[in-house]
Amino acid sequence: MDLPEDTRSGLLANVPPGDNSPALTVGELAGSLKRVIEGEFGHVRVRGEISGFKRHSSGHCYFSMKDDAACIDAVIWRGNANGLAFQPEDGAEVIATGKMTTYAGRSKYQLVIDRLELAGEGALMALLERRRKALAAEGLFDESRKRKLPFLPKVIGVVTSPTGAVIRDILHRLEDRCPTHVLLWPVPVQGEGSSAKISAAIRGFGEIDGNGALPRPDLLIVARGGGSIEDLWAFNEEEVVRAAAESPIPLISAVGHETDTTLIDHASDRRAPTPTAAAEIAVPVRAELFVLVGELGRRSQNCLSKMADRSRERLELTVCRWPEPQALFAPAAQRLDEVGDRLPRALASRAGEARADLNAVAPRLRPELLLDRVSRSAEKLASLWKMAGLVHPDRPLSRGFVRVTDRAGKTLASAADAIAARLLTLNFGDGAVDAAVGEAAPAPVERKRRSPYVSRQPGFFDEQE
Repeated sequence: MDLPEDTRSGLLANVPPGDNSPALTVGELAGSLKRVIEGEFGHVRVRGEISGFKRHSSGHCYFSMKDDAACIDAVIWRGNANGLAFQPEDGAEVIATGKMTTYAGRSKYQLVIDRLELAGEGALMALLERRRKALAAEGLFDESRKRKLPFLPKVIGVVTSPTGAVIRDILHRLEDRCPTHVLLWPVPVQGEGSSAKISAAIRGFGEIDGNGALPRPDLLIVARGGGSIEDLWAFNEEEVVRAAAESPIPLISAVGHETDTTLIDHASDRRAPTPTAAAEIAVPVRAELFVLVGELGRRSQNCLSKMADRSRERLELTVCRWPEPQALFAPAAQRLDEVGDRLPRALASRAGEARADLNAVAPRLRPELLLDRVSRSAEKLASLWKMAGLVHPDRPLSRGFVRVTDRAGKTLASAADAIAARLLTLNFGDGAVDAAVGEAAPAPVERKRRSPYVSRQPGFFDEQE
């Protein structure tokens, strides 16, 4: 079947005469679509489930909203994302308010969200339950992680609003029970950005090292008054729960009234039903402590008195069975008297024996024996002196020999040593002369005249020669 000539596709675009519909560019068509969609859907409210939520490093949030029939891409720009009352997550059913627009770069349309809210209390509770199960699966709520609270904390850190009744109730209750030092970290307890500031306060207290002017708390109290689940939602946010679970300081949560339960209650080391109850848990009653200390003092005194009485009774019973002191020391005193009587006789006897020994050897101690021994020792010493003189290195110098040394006094025994030393000293029998090898004679150096070698020994040995 042949097509009409004006509908056939040819090699070149054929523009019939009088045609008033020229071809659009891709950009023009995309712009037309954008204007139509934004004009028709400039304000929409969409209910659906969040899927694929991602917060970009730029602060923008990208995800999809879906139901059983369809899926629409959505984006929340950074300015609106920072003002969200809750942290979006996959599976949460929400109602989004915004406008439809197109993204020409990918030929797609998307929902630009200005406000994002949970779709009713049922959706809020469902989100809370999913978050609770996920955090519990990580072990953040395990009882084994909970620590014992200090009995009497010196410093208590409080994270709450500085203007509400909560901080006044806590301070008043602490003053009544046991006054202590309190550090307040003021934070908003609901509304935009409250969860980030609460978690930052908890972590900030844990980072205090205590070495500066600001003391490190021994205990933390995170408190807020009662309210609806929306009012308390900041304490259900994941970042607050993780900060409480990771706190290095024991933490008491006191959020809402007794019937209110938030996720921080599961992660804290102790939950208090009210902020006032948290103060009661944190410190004991000082008056009761005084009474207890007094009672313990009285009991200790009674115990010591009874112990002293029993010890005195045992001592008296033991003393009754001891023998008389005179009976104990009489044998020793008698032996001392006997020894005292024998001592003069023993000393006289020993002195007589010593005198007899001296008389026995006295005849052999004659002066002639001592002189003979001294004479023989002198002869032996003279012989050794003569031998030393014969081997003295300066003895040959008196017969015309010369001893060559370097300037440090070391004797040189070979020509090679003399050449290596270069600067020499020639030692004669009557003195020393400096010399040099291979050079003109240096200027004479004045030296102390050597004493000539003496082969005779001084003293009385001269007479023996």
